[in-house]
Amino acid sequence: MTSTAHYPCLAGRVVFITGGASGIGEGLVRAFAAQHAKVGFIDINEAAGCALVDQLASAPSGQGQTLFQVCNVTDTAALKQALARVRQALGPVSVLINNAASDQRHTIDEVTPAYFDHAVAINLKHQFFAAQAVAPDMQAQGGGSIINVGSTSWMIKAAGYPLYASCKAAVHGLTRALARDLGASRIRVNTLVPGWVMTRRQLELWVTPEAELEIDAAQCLPGRLQVQDVAQMALFLASDQARMCTAQDFVVDAGWS
Repeated sequence: MTSTAHYPCLAGRVVFITGGASGIGEGLVRAFAAQHAKVGFIDINEAAGCALVDQLASAPSGQGQTLFQVCNVTDTAALKQALARVRQALGPVSVLINNAASDQRHTIDEVTPAYFDHAVAINLKHQFFAAQAVAPDMQAQGGGSIINVGSTSWMIKAAGYPLYASCKAAVHGLTRALARDLGASRIRVNTLVPGWVMTRRQLELWVTPEAELEIDAAQCLPGRLQVQDVAQMALFLASDQARMCTAQDFVVDAGWS
């Protein structure tokens, strides 16, 4: 395992992460807490979120303050309330990571109007409204970093989830539009684009022996992407070292796309 970069500028900054209780989101929470940031995160999985807070609180090396709330990002009012509670408890948000998503498999034929709306709500809509909610905080502080989590799924024309892939493609457009509109306030907006990361969910549901062969053939680099690989890029994008990086796509996929 490679060592983690240390960013002193992140210490004490308030970071808000959606979908932070498991998978990539959990890795993000752990990474920012290790930088002694103040991390507010939300998820629909109450047990996993509470367990993560307990683990971080008992870490011998010390971690930044964390605050977990149960929240479904498809409920925009609840999302805004969660952000308001983080602001009240930890301070104004300096870093937003729009990570929550669902890659539930579906066919074209089975999509209904209701399913379509739900897919957009969980994979795209909340990213806009979270950014809208934190923009005033960042403007008042003289800048900030918004990191929208995308996916290489649409880039490689992956099958089996057309709405998920469409929403993830749209995230790139949202990033570029927000970067232009918020840039005058020194708010940086970028897309963090993971490849196939070996989260517990992926390993349990999708990483078959056949999939392993596909990964070996498609990636330029050998090995498997881990959540820490994605988190390292997020730390950089949130830090002052990325002060002139905005409206860009930062792909972490071992060279697949």
